Amino acid sequence: MEALGSEDRYKEAVRRLRAFKGIGTLTALAFILEIGDFRRFARAEQFMAFLGLVPSEHSSGEKRRLGSITKAGNSHLRKLLVEAAWVSRRYGAPSKRLIRERSDVPAHIAGYAERAGKRLQKKYWRLVHAGRPPQVAATAVARELSGFIWGAMVGATS
Repeated sequence: MEALGSEDRYKEAVRRLRAFKGIGTLTALAFILEIGDFRRFARAEQFMAFLGLVPSEHSSGEKRRLGSITKAGNSHLRKLLVEAAWVSRRYGAPSKRLIRERSDVPAHIAGYAERAGKRLQKKYWRLVHAGRPPQVAATAVARELSGFIWGAMVGATS
């Protein structure tokens, strides 16, 4: 997998995704190979819906009720994202591996991934302290992480 990830056609995209804590070569390649062109999604919300990470809705009249995630999308990528989201619980100083990974990408991507990690950690603990089960918090973090991934891959990292 490392050899495939270092091929010229995948190398840059794998580097961008590996800048995020919790995403390694296997997860990065899975996203790159299964998604193809991330620009086919006009907005991050469309990418989240493709992964099945948007809330279901049960509405009638003026009442709008949101439920659990739809799970209507790509289950393999959704599972990989939730696993990556669990890493967000403990976002301390970047590891040596993460520092090395971020030195290989443009500075704006490295900064974007750093800001994303801090925000995801805050989100996880805010939800847990508000009484949400850890599994629900991790799924919510996975949804937000998917938005950050979309942003890094389409260049919307300003």
